Amino acid sequence: MVNAAPRVVLVGMPGAGKSTIGRRIASALNLPIVDSDVLIEQGEGKACGEVYAQLGEEAFRELEVGYVARALATGGVVSLGGGAVVSEQVRTLLQRHTVVWIDVTAEEGIRRTAEDASRPVLDGDDREQRYRDLMKQREPLYREVSSFRVRTDERPPQRVVAEILGFIDVD
Repeated sequence: MVNAAPRVVLVGMPGAGKSTIGRRIASALNLPIVDSDVLIEQGEGKACGEVYAQLGEEAFRELEVGYVARALATGGVVSLGGGAVVSEQVRTLLQRHTVVWIDVTAEEGIRRTAEDASRPVLDGDDREQRYRDLMKQREPLYREVSSFRVRTDERPPQRVVAEILGFIDVD
């Protein structure tokens, strides 16, 4: 049975493993997974990165709030885009939910996203520095909204999933 609210919401930097971990948690709990970036792609009819590139960050974040609200109105497991927490409106929406911060070191996140051209938020002359700058900006926001934090560096996804399932089971 699916609740009117998500069982768990995943936040974290690009490349942290939100999508992979989210799919596995959803499968383990026999629940649907809703990814706010996928909702944006479906709603706007183009890749999330294209929408971001066309609108610019400020307008994209405003648009994203509506899709996050829609995702949070579903049951199951919700995975949010890495920058969704930048919006104060999104952080307010998350106050009523169980939020897990999927954390990754800057080095690992950079490695995982190095060949991914679909992430315009990381574009720039120095992608590594851009990643580190975003991480520095977002970490306090992830900390603010999350009730649990789990690292994915050098850990098999099944171990990360088991840790999260252990946490939400007692919640």
